[in-house]
Amino acid sequence: MNVLIIEDNQDIAASIYDYLEALGYTVDAAGDGVTGLHLALTNDYDVVILDLGLPGIDGTDLCRRLRQDAHRLVPVIMLTARDSLENKLDGFKSGADDYLIKPFALKELAARVKVLSERISRTPVSQLQIGDLLLNEETHEVSRAGKQINLNPTLFRLLTFLMKNPHRVIKREELEHTVWRDNPPDSDALRTHLSNLRQAVDKPFDQPLIHTIRSFGYKLTDKNAED
Repeated sequence: MNVLIIEDNQDIAASIYDYLEALGYTVDAAGDGVTGLHLALTNDYDVVILDLGLPGIDGTDLCRRLRQDAHRLVPVIMLTARDSLENKLDGFKSGADDYLIKPFALKELAARVKVLSERISRTPVSQLQIGDLLLNEETHEVSRAGKQINLNPTLFRLLTFLMKNPHRVIKREELEHTVWRDNPPDSDALRTHLSNLRQAVDKPFDQPLIHTIRSFGYKLTDKNAED
């Protein structure tokens, strides 16, 4: 199991690190919010242990940004000395899955890590999200900013592939293979489909998500991209 600890108290972080490592887990650690968010977004972790009070980016904001930008659902256990109901509710609203008040027993923390990782592994992730764009692979529902978007099967396959590869430049050959496998048409059908997809996903909204990266391919991202 891969676990990320984001905790600025070195003694607490070291105690958690040593305990989980002794259980056979692979553990990474960050002492501030900026480093922690970078690690969480660029690596695959089974659980993130997140302190609420962090330098750089606090735990609540980090968790919210992780939920918005991550390409997979990562369980988050929030650690804090703040035990008021309001603080707990704020943590859950930001996307935390569990909440543990300091001081805590390392044995209890390890048990919660194990339960959360097993729960997520049993739950197939069918919903993809980039910014305010949502796609459910099971129901084939697509929405943006709460507005339903109707797509035909070809456009749905294209959007699904783009959302499963967020922030990455994808060559046209990859997209053609996604739609037509090894028999792409001779005409410029992909360009037409992408234009139709943009009409549905981007045109009614202020911020475009599908970007053409000249001479390279296409990218779906809610971050700034150069066309």
